[in-house]
Amino acid sequence: MAENSSLNHATATDKPVPYSTGDSNITDTTIAEMRELAARYPVGRSALLPMLHLVQSVEGRVTPEGIEACAEVLGLTGAEVSAVATFYTMYKRRPVGEYHVGVCTNTLCAVMGGDLIFERLKQHLDVGNDETTEDGKITLEHLECNAACDYAPVMMVNWEFFDDMTPESATQLVDDLREGTEVKSPRGATICTWREAERVLAGFPDGRADEGPTGGKATLAGLRLARERNWTAPGGRGGSPAPIDSVPGPRPEDQPGRESGTGSPATPDSRKED
Repeated sequence: MAENSSLNHATATDKPVPYSTGDSNITDTTIAEMRELAARYPVGRSALLPMLHLVQSVEGRVTPEGIEACAEVLGLTGAEVSAVATFYTMYKRRPVGEYHVGVCTNTLCAVMGGDLIFERLKQHLDVGNDETTEDGKITLEHLECNAACDYAPVMMVNWEFFDDMTPESATQLVDDLREGTEVKSPRGATICTWREAERVLAGFPDGRADEGPTGGKATLAGLRLARERNWTAPGGRGGSPAPIDSVPGPRPEDQPGRESGTGSPATPDSRKED
């Protein structure tokens, strides 16, 4: 592959997508579920965000038919729904592959190797930002901060974290996904398809919410240190400082986590590019 092949995939915005494919998967069942979502809120239009996730779970993206369905259920105009769907980057107007792979390229992840990972994956998959592999398996996107800087550089697959990544572990990860190998996040969750994840985000649980810990060792290092040194938290109004042990939240010993991404803990040498 030519060294400058990634330059041919700088962006997907110059590739047109049909306004409508004419083969919508929105059924009466989907409409009924939209109405169910709307009924969960005092004001029905508050359900628009989960409804758009539901559209993506059946359509693979936010389609014109999905926008029209949301508008009809909520009594909104198509323009009002489109304004929301085009504002948030989590809603996709282009078809998404079976697995959405996001690489954080914000400041800390970038300097820790995120840029190298993203460039390696573009070359390895022969796609650019916001493009999907020919087999429809992987959609690659660079992401802004994932709020997981303690495990930089970080990737996400269908919004599940993969910590302390390297170009090598990243390519192995996408290869496993394409081959159909069962993949688990280092935080415990089994990776499902993007459409299945979108259905969960819509508000229809898959029964696997408790897979894995809620926080890892690096995330809870400050809390662990405070307990070891008997530091106290500021008190409330008129109150005295409270011992750290009395502060609500996960205890480090209850949240084992893992310090690595898809294999053994990263060492200084293993985190460098070849």
